[in-house]
Amino acid sequence: MSKRIQAKHKIDRRLSENLWGRPKSPVNRREYGPGQHGQRRRQKLSDFGIQLRAKQKLKGYYGNITEKQFKGIYKEASRLKGDTGENLIGLLERRLDAVVYRAMFVPTVFAARQFVSHGHISVNGRRVNIPSYRLKVGDVVEVKQKSHDLPLVIEGQQSTERETPDYLDIDGKKLTASLSRVPALGDVPYPVTMEPNLVVEFYSR
Repeated sequence: MSKRIQAKHKIDRRLSENLWGRPKSPVNRREYGPGQHGQRRRQKLSDFGIQLRAKQKLKGYYGNITEKQFKGIYKEASRLKGDTGENLIGLLERRLDAVVYRAMFVPTVFAARQFVSHGHISVNGRRVNIPSYRLKVGDVVEVKQKSHDLPLVIEGQQSTERETPDYLDIDGKKLTASLSRVPALGDVPYPVTMEPNLVVEFYSR
């Protein structure tokens, strides 16, 4: 299991940004980094450091994606036609756990991964329990009827922390979401600035 579950609150402080835009983020109270050396003066980042930070931020945002998985997604994005950075965002946003999170079926991206893994989601009427499952345009994601009243789902539906994007057609009553198009960077409601071009530069060294 990735250590990201235990360290997710440290990510915000290490990056000095409220990565998911949550009111409970420790950055809202302590802007310095975690650990006994967290309050030391931050050194100016090199070009490599800036690229690494951009990669850590984008990868960290999507929860428990390992470095191997993330690099694999980048390589696939680089093989597609068009801008590699935009392709990277499109591939990440087509992950099933990302869509479950975007549709506000659950409150966090970490909960989305667990929710999918536990079999609460179907795609086009068939159960899918793989968080990294890649959706196609037109695919319909649905929360199973018996899972509608779970506290996690109720919390997600009542959340006011984020907005649902317009590339998803969402039915809040039936708890369904359909991917209407592959999003570009400007379509994704990130609470912080993402720089996939720097991620491309990082892996292109």
